[in-house]
Amino acid sequence: MISALILVAQPDEPEAVEQLADTLTALVDGVAAGLVADAVIVSAKGSEALETIADGSGAALVVSGAESPLRAAARAARRDWLLCLEAGDLPREGWIRSIDRFVGTARPDVSLARMQRSRAKPNDRLRSLVEGLIGVARPRPGDLVRRAALLAGSNLVPRRRPKILAAWLDRA
Repeated sequence: MISALILVAQPDEPEAVEQLADTLTALVDGVAAGLVADAVIVSAKGSEALETIADGSGAALVVSGAESPLRAAARAARRDWLLCLEAGDLPREGWIRSIDRFVGTARPDVSLARMQRSRAKPNDRLRSLVEGLIGVARPRPGDLVRRAALLAGSNLVPRRRPKILAAWLDRA
């Protein structure tokens, strides 16, 4: 089982709240399949709307302040593997099987996997190519990372090459 960490960059924007609701709704299939155990909503600042959504969905709400949002959320997560998402990320069909297979077979020294984005920007494609060659300095939304690696520091040291999953993310 995994924990889902959902970043909300603009908690005061109505569109961001709608995107958060879309992402939480998309994770329901993972909960039903027994893959997603809990969800943590994280933002640099809190809002009444985030509190309402967290309370209604059973997710934990973390206000990170100046700390790294993913690291703050990792402390509240309950599972060893963390799926990092942004509000508005929607996993495509087949994501449950792909992540479940990876988590079940990953060697102990493997700490990072990456979902693919369906509409990546040209800069994202270039960054992915470079990271594939030299490794990843820190996780980003769409990554599946071990909790211990995320809590160990702000960066993944040493740099890790991500395992590319046969799972895709769309945007709401």
